[in-house]
Amino acid sequence: MQYHQLGPSDLHISEIAYGCMSLGNNDADNARLVHQAIAGGINFFDTADLYDHGRNETTLGKALQGKRKEVIIASKVGNQWREDGSGWDWNPRREYILTAVEESLRRLNTDYIDLYQLHGGTIEDPTDETISAFETLQQQGKIRYYGISSIRPNVIRAFADRSHIVSVMMQYSLLDRRPEESCFSLLEQQGIGVLVRGAVAKGLLVGKIPEAYLNYDAAAVARVAEAIQRIATPDRGPAATALRYVLQQSPVTSAVVGMRTSGQVADALSAVTAPPLTPAEILQLQQVLPVNKYDQHR
Repeated sequence: MQYHQLGPSDLHISEIAYGCMSLGNNDADNARLVHQAIAGGINFFDTADLYDHGRNETTLGKALQGKRKEVIIASKVGNQWREDGSGWDWNPRREYILTAVEESLRRLNTDYIDLYQLHGGTIEDPTDETISAFETLQQQGKIRYYGISSIRPNVIRAFADRSHIVSVMMQYSLLDRRPEESCFSLLEQQGIGVLVRGAVAKGLLVGKIPEAYLNYDAAAVARVAEAIQRIATPDRGPAATALRYVLQQSPVTSAVVGMRTSGQVADALSAVTAPPLTPAEILQLQQVLPVNKYDQHR
């Protein structure tokens, strides 16, 4: 496993991370998957208070008992569940963040979170108030570092310019190359780490029946999946090929992968030892479709 420093932090995280939203409802099954991932070298586990009404944090906390010092835990805040459970509302206010972290710490059964992330954001948010909450939590030792999870360039720019974020989590794959347009260069210049989610585009790049995705129709999606299949090899299957494309982009620190089965954990881990894509292979994949761009939130 390769480990990379996350932005200016002292966190060194595995290049394949575990996206815990994919975990199910059985604590024992979840623990087996988490332990398999740890045995394979994964040390970064990403969850959120939003997932399964907080139960995702709880099951991860149970799985990591006795292993806290071996791992790096990331969680997220900003989506507040309504009391009746009918949905959630966006709440980036300082008071809410300072309260929500206490519940996340309790569910995770830990006294600190390594990376606490704002789970979204708009340019109309009280950004300075949000930043002050994270800075306070950092000073209190309840979080070690903070970042954001956003695909909106205007929000990313605001935090990059006005805060001490160490990372941005964003969707990125061969079917969503929007970050290449402006965000990657900005974050690389400022030394901020990139955590990628959606590297296999909901499975569309690795065998799922093609369907429309963003601005691409099903036929276009199928062409990219076929291109991946063509350059896949026995020691670098389709999943590893899709992940290698993402991981070989210089601003990317880690790919956060959702894994529901032992086989999916093994597939994700195979990307670590898979041969890298050659420049010619990368160009071949990039030329299948016209690159997409951000239409909003620029």
